[in-house]
Amino acid sequence: MGAVAGAAAAACPGRPDALGTARVMEVDPKGLQVGTKSFPATLPLKPREVVLTFDDGPWPATTAAILDALKAECVRATFFLIGQNAKLRPELVKRTLAEGHTVAHHSMTHPAATLAKIPFEAAVKEIEQGIAADERAAYGASGPAPRVPFFRFPGFASTPELLAYLDRTGIGVFGADLWASDWNVQAPQAQLDLVLKRLDAAGGGIVLFHDTKAQTAAMIPAFLRALAARGYGVVHIVPKGAGNGG
Repeated sequence: MGAVAGAAAAACPGRPDALGTARVMEVDPKGLQVGTKSFPATLPLKPREVVLTFDDGPWPATTAAILDALKAECVRATFFLIGQNAKLRPELVKRTLAEGHTVAHHSMTHPAATLAKIPFEAAVKEIEQGIAADERAAYGASGPAPRVPFFRFPGFASTPELLAYLDRTGIGVFGADLWASDWNVQAPQAQLDLVLKRLDAAGGGIVLFHDTKAQTAAMIPAFLRALAARGYGVVHIVPKGAGNGG
């Protein structure tokens, strides 16, 4: 994995106090399995560096609000899309891409049983159809290999067979190092307090949110300001060879 130092912390027009994006990390997806909630290793982040990730979108209202908050602070994140949501809302996928974020993949339907509980062939179909739907929404067409070969298992539920399949196809797997537990209903302030407590305890890492949750959309502006106040830097991940991600 390499880092593109950033002048990358691209200036934020009219916002000298903005959090910004501290640097861009180019990640080789081959053999990649990161996120200590699921795997032994994580990304080679420095102390007080965070990678912001959002699952399950795009979703009406909430994804747009989160994109607005990220844009206001000149912060770039990674969105792990559900294919059926991308198919329904290509305009939000295109906006996510146009604003410099990384568009990654999270299966076609996010099956309730998880990919680990359905037959291998069905799970592979979920992965491949999801990637194709995301790519058609983002770029207008899908190709033989994904432009961004990053995948996160729904519910973090993988199997050795599915991990081996993704490894063979050159797709990197992301877990997380901490999360906001935003699948539980809570007030935005309670969620903010919880994720900051966990982040301070961990000292940084890959953070998981869901851009389908109104409480998350409501707390993200304050979370980004808190990151700036506490001296955290945001690292934007892109596939190796993608430069600064646009």
